[in-house]
Amino acid sequence: MPAPTLVVQTTYAELLERCAAASFRDAFAETGNFTSKTVRGRRYWYFQAQTESGRSQRYVGPETPQLLERIERHMEIRSDERERHTLVSTLVRSYGLPGPAAPVGEVIAALARAGVFRLRSVLVGTVAYQCYPAMLGMKLPGALLQTSDVDIAQFANVSVATGEQTAPMLKVLRDVEKSFREIPHTGGHEFTTSYVDRRGLRVEFLTPNVGPDTDKPQALAALRTDAQPLRFLDFLIHEPEQALVLFGSGVLVNVPTPERYAVHKLILSVRRRMGGVKRDKDLNQAQTLIAPLLEKRSREFVAVWEEAFARGPKWRQLLLDGMSRLETDATDSLLKALGRPREILPGIDLTFAGSVARYDSTREVITFTGQALGHEIECSVSREALEDHFDADNLDKRGRLDAFHKNRSEIEGMIRTMYLTWPVQAAGSVLLATLDVEKLRKAASRADL
Repeated sequence: MPAPTLVVQTTYAELLERCAAASFRDAFAETGNFTSKTVRGRRYWYFQAQTESGRSQRYVGPETPQLLERIERHMEIRSDERERHTLVSTLVRSYGLPGPAAPVGEVIAALARAGVFRLRSVLVGTVAYQCYPAMLGMKLPGALLQTSDVDIAQFANVSVATGEQTAPMLKVLRDVEKSFREIPHTGGHEFTTSYVDRRGLRVEFLTPNVGPDTDKPQALAALRTDAQPLRFLDFLIHEPEQALVLFGSGVLVNVPTPERYAVHKLILSVRRRMGGVKRDKDLNQAQTLIAPLLEKRSREFVAVWEEAFARGPKWRQLLLDGMSRLETDATDSLLKALGRPREILPGIDLTFAGSVARYDSTREVITFTGQALGHEIECSVSREALEDHFDADNLDKRGRLDAFHKNRSEIEGMIRTMYLTWPVQAAGSVLLATLDVEKLRKAASRADL
């Protein structure tokens, strides 16, 4: 029996806090003290320690209430690695949450130990997607969780601003697997944005494309590697969240918020080549996240969507094209949350091909189907509407069906108007009730004046 969602999320939240505390302690294990600097009105914290070569200063992060609490508790924290390992095992084996394949987990753990995530890098791609079931208390299809890639993103200006560097990235990776090698970049052999080992495990570094489109790699000073610039990446990695990769005793990372991930994947699904495997995976990952996000983080999801929608015509076109490719339930649920009508979707219409009409005695409606964007739409008209407006009063089931067929053209026209222009009532369906008929006829009369 699956564990209750609350139990899973509570266990995960406890593990996340303990891993964050342990990671903080391990990063600043030597004797020293914390100090802050204010840059452009925001306070950033650093750790100062005395070494044989003099005083060193290491970047901690921007000030948050959580960071201040960790600084306060720094000297009190004790290792609890074995207990954390047990919690990870419980979440993966007993609760069925996804964890990475061992080689992928080992690489991410090594990157974390090297300080990659402390220096404000963000884990993106499918390994980040694996973190969302625990965050949202949900199950995800196994096919959408498989990957042999590790993708790391960082803003180039953030990389400079941290004022600290990891070991060279090839060395960090070879400490895990000696066969790691650099992949020459098409922009020139002096650039390295990707690394691969003998097993085919690929580690790639990315950065937002700022300014004109370019394929020329940019240096990430903090990580001592180059990165491939990509459009739309700035939107994805803005204000990431801390999360856990469920490997070993838990690996603390930064990931995009799940709502940004879903919107970003929807955009990518339109930009990728038609029929490609990655395109389908992007669309399926976005679609799978929409329902739990609308249930658990609706306000945040709507805010992120509207932020993307306000970025300009190109963004709007990509978002709407992506939405039109979703299954009907996902599209309608999202439109309902956004408070937007279906008619904003490109190419949408509700058409009818004379489907068989049936009387549903349980619901007291006549049902039939229409088609929109390649999907069947359940259409229905209530018994009350038939009796009040279509001469079906005091008729039996056969008589109501006859009245429907006699007025079918007008009923279908009303349902089409409701489906396309009215606020979404229910996902994948539309019901014409007696009050709706009155509103539609009044609107038609005003339009004729």
